[in-house]
Amino acid sequence: MELNEWQKAGRSFRYGQHRVFYREEGRGEALLLLHGFPTASWDWHKLWEPLSEQFHLIAPDFIGFGFSDKPRPYPYSIRDQADMVENLLECKSIGHYHIFAHDYGDTVAQELLARSLEGSLRGELRALCLLNGGLFPEAHYPRLVQKLLISPIGPLMSPFLSKRTLARNFRQIFGPETQPSTSDIDAFWALIAHKNGTWVMPLLIRYMAERKANRARWVGALEQARIPVRLIDGAADPISGRRLAAHYQQLIPNPDVVLLDKVGHYPQTEAPDMVLAHFMEFMRSAFGG
Repeated sequence: MELNEWQKAGRSFRYGQHRVFYREEGRGEALLLLHGFPTASWDWHKLWEPLSEQFHLIAPDFIGFGFSDKPRPYPYSIRDQADMVENLLECKSIGHYHIFAHDYGDTVAQELLARSLEGSLRGELRALCLLNGGLFPEAHYPRLVQKLLISPIGPLMSPFLSKRTLARNFRQIFGPETQPSTSDIDAFWALIAHKNGTWVMPLLIRYMAERKANRARWVGALEQARIPVRLIDGAADPISGRRLAAHYQQLIPNPDVVLLDKVGHYPQTEAPDMVLAHFMEFMRSAFGG
């Protein structure tokens, strides 16, 4: 699906003083799709049609991302994004759901899982499937541009972020045989640049510091999870690939890990058929059918 079609088919709801974009389609049990940094819900477009045949899909653009509002200043945080997600689900009268998450969305999912464990989650989280992301701050290897954005000079970098910078970094984190196309890069950049999004990048990137500050809570949620959890990991990802998967297998009791060789940081874009097959097998093994 082209990006403009994705946008036209979207909806929005008000979260505080701001508008949040989301896509919704399908029937069956609710499946919440949570995207990564620095892109948006369009990351799921290659899985959208087959998943919508099995699930009631809800895919928001986090505030500060994609077609959602990008206020500045704003107290961006993982917990605030989790609050937004809970508000959206409450608006849709969704009482129980599964999560399929990637990258930044993994961390939001970890916060929702922590709330579920402590009994403060509105609704019931039934299963969690994770793609590449910084699940453990000690096993996350950010790119130079991320390190610069979170540094004191981060705000000075915004005017210099460009589609060329994005293309160079994405080609380094995608797999060697699953490189992004020119049209992919164009769409990813359009999502970032929408509503002057480059100016909020130094604010959004603070999630890396949040992961360190909240490690006990968010890693603990995975260690103590009482629901089915699977990690599908693009092994060729230099940020959170094979090394992240190995760390996951060491720390998490009874780990369920699927490694995708030669696939990089965006498995749902690079190898959608493989990701879909492993996700559906996970759901069948967890719930039958």
